[in-house]
Amino acid sequence: MKIICVGRNYGAHIAELDNERPEHPILFLKPDTAILLKKQPFFIPDFSDDVHHEVEILVKITKIGKHIDRKFAHKYYDEIGLGIDFTARDLQASLKEKGLPWEKAKAFDGAAVVGNFVSKKTFQDVNDINFSLKKNGEEVQKGNTGLMLWKIDALIEYISKYFTIKIGDIIFTGTPSGVSKVNPNDTLTGYIEGKENFSIKVK
Repeated sequence: MKIICVGRNYGAHIAELDNERPEHPILFLKPDTAILLKKQPFFIPDFSDDVHHEVEILVKITKIGKHIDRKFAHKYYDEIGLGIDFTARDLQASLKEKGLPWEKAKAFDGAAVVGNFVSKKTFQDVNDINFSLKKNGEEVQKGNTGLMLWKIDALIEYISKYFTIKIGDIIFTGTPSGVSKVNPNDTLTGYIEGKENFSIKVK
C-alpha cells in the first residue's frame, strides 16, 4: 500500500503559510513505514526543532484503478478516516528553499497518523464532513470537506492519472488552517463530526 498526500487543498492553510495557490493538486507520497503504529506515541525526530501537526480527512481505496473518471470515483472507496500528516517545518523550509523534494520532512518514520475508518454511509454527504483536532484539550484545527479546493472524487480522478491506485492505499486530502508546533507531553485528539477518532501522545 501507499500513502498519497495532497498539499495546499484549503485556502486558509495556504494563506497562513504564505504559499502560492496551486493550479492543480500538489501530490507527494509517504511510505508505509511512515504510519505511526497503533497505541504508540509520536516521537519528535532529532533532526527537527519545529514539527507541526496537520489534521486531515483520509480516504481508503477499495478497488484498483487508473484514469478514473470523476463520476465513477465514488466507487473506489467505502470508508472515511482521520489522521495527521506530521511535518518537520524547519526541514521542509530548507528543502523548499533549495528546490529539493519534501520527503525527508514529510515521510519520516511515524509521520503519518492513521485513525479509525468509518463507513462513508455514516455521512449524508462526503463533501460536508466536519472534523477537528484538539491539542491538550484545546481546539487548534477545524475544517469541513466542503472547503477543499479539490473534493474527494476530483482528487481520485487527478491522482489516478499519475498513479495506479490499489486496494488499501490511503489518500490524505489536505489540512485546514491552524497548524502549529508539537511539544513533548502534548496530547493530540482528532474528531469527525464531534466523535473522537484517535488520540496520541507526543514524546
